[in-house]
Amino acid sequence: MSKIIYVANLPLSTSEQQVQTLFEQYGEILSVKLISDSETGQMLGYGFVEMPDDAAIEAIKALSGKDYEGQTLQVNQARGRSNDR
Repeated sequence: MSKIIYVANLPLSTSEQQVQTLFEQYGEILSVKLISDSETGQMLGYGFVEMPDDAAIEAIKALSGKDYEGQTLQVNQARGRSNDR
């Protein structure tokens, strides 16, 4: 099974590769999706990371409230039907 992790308060210049690198130290990354404005293409400062259950729990514990490039990350399990796998 896997979990979807909600990641917020990312610097607007953050790339999906940077998020993957940040999270992969806690385990396998199944997917990374950063959300951007549909009109401007500007990153909105949040996204989602999918990881196996155990790795996701470890990443959430390790990264929630941590500083990342001058921003305090919000990291928790995403809610909603896409996380009901």
